[in-house]
Amino acid sequence: MRRFGRGHLGTESDRATFRTLHTASLASPALREGLTASSAERSLRHLRALLGTPAAALTDTSALLAWDGLGSHHGEQAGAVAHEVVEHGATRISDARQLPCLTPGCVVRSAVASPLVVDERIVGTLQVFAPTATAGLVRAADEVATWVSGQLELAELDASRTRLMEAEVRALRAQISPHFIYNSLGAIASFVRTDPDRARELLLEFADFTRYSFRSHGEYTTLAEELRSVERYLLLEQARFGDRLEVTLQIAPEVLPVAVPFLCIQPLVENAVRHGLEGTAGGDHRAGHIRIVARDLDQECLIEVEDDGVGEDPERVRRALAGDSGLDSVGLGNVDGRLRNAFGDDYGLVVETARGAGTRVIVRVPKFAPGVHA
Repeated sequence: MRRFGRGHLGTESDRATFRTLHTASLASPALREGLTASSAERSLRHLRALLGTPAAALTDTSALLAWDGLGSHHGEQAGAVAHEVVEHGATRISDARQLPCLTPGCVVRSAVASPLVVDERIVGTLQVFAPTATAGLVRAADEVATWVSGQLELAELDASRTRLMEAEVRALRAQISPHFIYNSLGAIASFVRTDPDRARELLLEFADFTRYSFRSHGEYTTLAEELRSVERYLLLEQARFGDRLEVTLQIAPEVLPVAVPFLCIQPLVENAVRHGLEGTAGGDHRAGHIRIVARDLDQECLIEVEDDGVGEDPERVRRALAGDSGLDSVGLGNVDGRLRNAFGDDYGLVVETARGAGTRVIVRVPKFAPGVHA
């Protein structure tokens, strides 16, 4: 049997491939942030190492973002070179006539400028400088520029996903019932004279609830934080409904640190209150029972929100989950979409309901998922 030493990496070709991949991996994190002066500066020295040239530059469509290597006085010419690439929509080669220089011994005599393309749109250029623009240098510049473009495409996808998530959360916040806010403040006001201590406590809970609901950072939170916000919401609703609102919580401590999308449980509880209790307010004024359960299922966490209220037409629920916003006044489709975006299509909402039979909403999330952390 052949044994390999700790430092053995195969043939010289294998080692060269490893060095290339390693150098590319060093440039990748910065490029995945998009094309900015900061990301260009942090990635460019690794890109120049890949190309093995005396100097290299990254530009946007009209101006220098970063220069690395010799001949930095040529940086002022990079904008004009970039403009030519954008104008022609292809790689351009410049010689000493386009790169005039009075510095003795300067190695920058030629440049290869390759376009950086994101979504079929030129967003910048990779410029490689050398004494001579050989055919091999042109191919190398184009290959590296194509790889950089791919990293910038991924950055744009990440940014688009983040913008989508933020838009979905903003839409969900907009659905926080104005009459819930009005009624909560009304309930608090009713205790100001009769029970000022309780009024003060409820006002603090209301402040904490709104602060959490409208916080401006993070796509994800822990289940513990999400459930704490739910408790605040229910305390405010109990101040309004009194004994008519009964709540049962069964939470396994093991699942409290699990990361979940921000505001993914509270809308389900609000839905339960609306259908479980508000839906009967004009009738017999019976108590409504809300049950919230979080179970530990080895590699997954199972969360159930159940009410014993008026229920819903299953077809309306199906259409709401399919994205019919006209039917989705409580954010079910929004929550379902964000769960699927975070964990995959196997982790959407499951809703069990029928007219007059109450509603149970089931949320299943993995305890650990790549890229998901609070």
